Amino acid sequence: MSLTFDDDLIACADLVRRADRPRFQAAMAAPVPARAVLFPIYAFNVEVARAPWVTQEPMIAEMRLQWWADALAEIRAGGVVRRHEVVTPLAHVLDADGAGLLIELIEARRWDTGREPFSDEVEFTGYIEATSANLVRAAAHALGPAEDAVLRDAGYALGLANWFRAIPALEAAGRRPLPDGRPEAVAALAREGLRRLVRARGRRAEVSPAAAAALLPLWEAGPVLRAAARRPARVAGGTLDPAPVRSRLTLMLRATSGRW
Repeated sequence: MSLTFDDDLIACADLVRRADRPRFQAAMAAPVPARAVLFPIYAFNVEVARAPWVTQEPMIAEMRLQWWADALAEIRAGGVVRRHEVVTPLAHVLDADGAGLLIELIEARRWDTGREPFSDEVEFTGYIEATSANLVRAAAHALGPAEDAVLRDAGYALGLANWFRAIPALEAAGRRPLPDGRPEAVAALAREGLRRLVRARGRRAEVSPAAAAALLPLWEAGPVLRAAARRPARVAGGTLDPAPVRSRLTLMLRATSGRW
């Protein structure tokens, strides 16, 4: 796709810059043509992720999510798509399958509108896969060929790392973000995330160089998951973030080497 940063794309990039700094940094580290694909998808994710949290009324949150589901249904149908600074560029980069993945993401996000905890680890894993892994899959497939199983594993590892980092804020909001919050259960989850991350990276050759740009957000996943596995108390304490200088260096190395 040719890179044309019109007002809509600039608005998408600015939204991601303000609301999702790690993905903004990863997109800026990606090849320039990939940014026109990544920014609309990441901007969509910002809008959907925050929709349940900008209101105390579950019905209003549901309506916000449904608006985005309807917009994606228009993209999937291939007909007229509503005019919107995120939806319009999104329609240029998604095919029907990509739109379907993001509709599944929205359906999973409906959990955020309620107050019920995850019933078990299976439900929790399904949520992480439908949100984070589906986002990675949609972005990667919009960029180039990639083996879906690799993207699922990578997306799960990224989603789990990001979820661990969000737990203090989720608990402060009165949520129970884990099906089992005992230290040994948290450590076991982290080890599973690391296992899937290692498995995904062992199959890098099955992700084309073009699609690999969608996996650059994983640059901090390994350090975060290792920290959670070694010292689970750091999850609740909100002390999982890698040192900023080391983090930036790691991203640069991942971007230049292509070894996400």
